[in-house]
Amino acid sequence: MDYATNPDDGTRVAYRVSGDSGSCVVLLHGTALSQATWRGYGYLRELAGHTVVTLDFRGHGRSDKPHTADAYAMARFTGDVIAVLDAAGIESAHLVGYSLGARVGFSLAAQHPSRFSSFTSIAGAPGTGSGVFDRVFFPEAIGTLEAGGMAGFVAAWEERMGHPLDPGTRAAFLTNDGLALAAYMREAERVPRVTDAEIAALSMPVALIAGTRDPERMRAAEHVHGALPTSRLTVVEGAGHADTPRHPETVRAVREFLAEVDAG
Repeated sequence: MDYATNPDDGTRVAYRVSGDSGSCVVLLHGTALSQATWRGYGYLRELAGHTVVTLDFRGHGRSDKPHTADAYAMARFTGDVIAVLDAAGIESAHLVGYSLGARVGFSLAAQHPSRFSSFTSIAGAPGTGSGVFDRVFFPEAIGTLEAGGMAGFVAAWEERMGHPLDPGTRAAFLTNDGLALAAYMREAERVPRVTDAEIAALSMPVALIAGTRDPERMRAAEHVHGALPTSRLTVVEGAGHADTPRHPETVRAVREFLAEVDAG
């Protein structure tokens, strides 16, 4: 594991570079997960012909976990990714993000277009808005996290769903720092969304992937596709928010999209 430092606030970001051939792909994980999920989803195997960069967002995995909300401003997240690219000596890469990673990806694509040759959003949106975590998880999700830590949060989520989380997701969530995650969530609900005008101005190839059982992200993907008709929209039948990134159709769509972009 290597570490990059964001020059804006000194936060250390854990990252790993896998492979040393083919075009570079940066994979950005979702909320309360880590870079390890990409291996579990099968992306490192499917993208074996590429140089793959994975990282842990601040507040997640092995990266630093500040407890103040202002540490999770979007500019901090995007700065972390650019710091990783700079530390790894990578000038340009394909950008693939899931959920939180897609949200950060929209900002990176809009603000740093010269660093990315394509952008793929998986179950993502260009912004969140108030109450998003109550809708994704359960009512009073952030308050539960602050009061009961990760164990209390996971227990409440499982009760809400009516069944246990799969072991891998449960283990990933329980390794988080509850106060850091709560600080991130509170700030995320205040971050301005990437505008339709910024989306329409994107010049790189863009792919949008959403599942039919993830209605909020499905609507977001359709909205972005309307603002950027040149984007590619893939609908994954029967996939929910947590299922979409690991679905074989998603993995195949990402691999084929990157190959087409590389082929010109």
